[in-house]
Amino acid sequence: MQTTSVDKSTKTSDAKPDVIAYNPATLEEIGRVKNSTPEDVHAALRKAKVAFPAWSALSYGERAEYMWRVRRYLLDHINEIATVISKDNGKPLVESVSSEIYPVCELIGYWAENTAKALKPKKIGLGVWNWLLRFSEIRFRPKGVIGIVSPWNYPFSIPMGQIVMSLMAGNCVILKQSSSTPLVGDAMEKVFKGAGLPDGVFIHVPGDSSVGSALMTCGVDKIVFTGSVPIGKKVMEMAAKNLTPITLELGGKDPMVVCKDADLEIAAAGAVWGAFANAGQICASVERVYVHESVAEKFIKLVVEKTNKLRLGEGTRFDVDMGAMTTESQMNEVSEQVEDAKKRGAKILTGGERVAGNKGYFYKPTVLTGVDHTFRCVMEETFGPTMPIMTFKDEDEAVRLANDSEYGLTASVWTRDIERGRQLAGRIKAGTVTVNDNVYTFALSQTPWGGHGLSGFGRTHSIYGMLELVDVHHIHVNRSGSFSKSFWWFGYSETTYKLICRMADTLTAPGIWSKVKAIPDMIRMALLPKY
Repeated sequence: MQTTSVDKSTKTSDAKPDVIAYNPATLEEIGRVKNSTPEDVHAALRKAKVAFPAWSALSYGERAEYMWRVRRYLLDHINEIATVISKDNGKPLVESVSSEIYPVCELIGYWAENTAKALKPKKIGLGVWNWLLRFSEIRFRPKGVIGIVSPWNYPFSIPMGQIVMSLMAGNCVILKQSSSTPLVGDAMEKVFKGAGLPDGVFIHVPGDSSVGSALMTCGVDKIVFTGSVPIGKKVMEMAAKNLTPITLELGGKDPMVVCKDADLEIAAAGAVWGAFANAGQICASVERVYVHESVAEKFIKLVVEKTNKLRLGEGTRFDVDMGAMTTESQMNEVSEQVEDAKKRGAKILTGGERVAGNKGYFYKPTVLTGVDHTFRCVMEETFGPTMPIMTFKDEDEAVRLANDSEYGLTASVWTRDIERGRQLAGRIKAGTVTVNDNVYTFALSQTPWGGHGLSGFGRTHSIYGMLELVDVHHIHVNRSGSFSKSFWWFGYSETTYKLICRMADTLTAPGIWSKVKAIPDMIRMALLPKY
């Protein structure tokens, strides 16, 4: 996921920099947010640590009441928030609601109702040790203060989901929003204030990279970072100084495999949406398409036809399908990859250039053929509106091509044979593989999100994401400890040695009867003298 952008700070009369928000569709200034300093980050941490004991002491139900208020505030201000997202990020209003606000409302409801169950203490079966009057249980404790560093491509839904889950687990949160979408961070701050969240439980520290660096090193109890691979590596280096645990989601180069029996009309529509939603600025975007050679011509024709119907324009208009790209630097990266492909003989079937006469960051949705795995646009993350299409002869080749990447976030398989699709999906190396759909599972609160390789590690969403936000607390009890000593304690002897050797065979063998045979030896061990 590409998140590097030009610093949008400026000096005000009191020499303190502001973060300026620009509408990427018009390049007009739409607002300013005061820039934090590293000192502000440390002050935020102190404030959050003061708030943590009271917040973590609340029941899950009490914390859920606050989250229901957050949801109500979102719905009561949905048009206002959607407009801020569209102006700050560039995406169409429909996407601001469908992919930013709606998923957050759904996630709030899910975790408000399910956190208590998910984090309920759990007993562990100990096998033969239960016979020895031992038992264990697992409890889950909030980590403390979670530092979240958020990207500009989904500036609302990505951090809000992480924030809500962190808060429901009992943590406090410090958020560093991308400086490319500062007004969205400001809007989130208003949401939590409007919901009456206690002071210090959620703190937003807007600003440039120095603020992010301060958050990484200030001593938070966990870092959740979503961004580019180069910055992710720096995050790991900074977190290592304090051994701060981290979750990294760093993007993808996600393949789409179209089998010869796929419904090509549906597959083509899915490809166009998966490649060009949010102007292609999605870590799970369709960035590589592999179609069976027998249906490639028809599939490509459908893709080009559907791509040419897309309407580009300012995101605040309802008749727009694809808005502006969020940053100039990212638009330039897309342009460089496409120009490189052109020079090497790729065929541009549609798009391949900026929108003429428009001063905003608009790049035409682009479909390419005549490329292979030596092209930058196929192997490097593009994070923009391009769709390179290649063919394959059989499923083994499709799997090999899909897995030929340093990334591993998501992938998709398209076929009418669902069982065959599941089998193919199981062979593709990615954190999530969908059959006959793509991208959208980030919006499912119940399913994990994350990948491997250059896509990062750890998970957000689902029970696996929740477990990233808590510490596992193991409690073990010896019920016999009030009246007998453990048989392996001091007082060693040759008899002890021989009994343990026999028990190593009987107690660890398969089946219940072998363990029953160990009972006499266990009694003898218990009766041996101990210090």
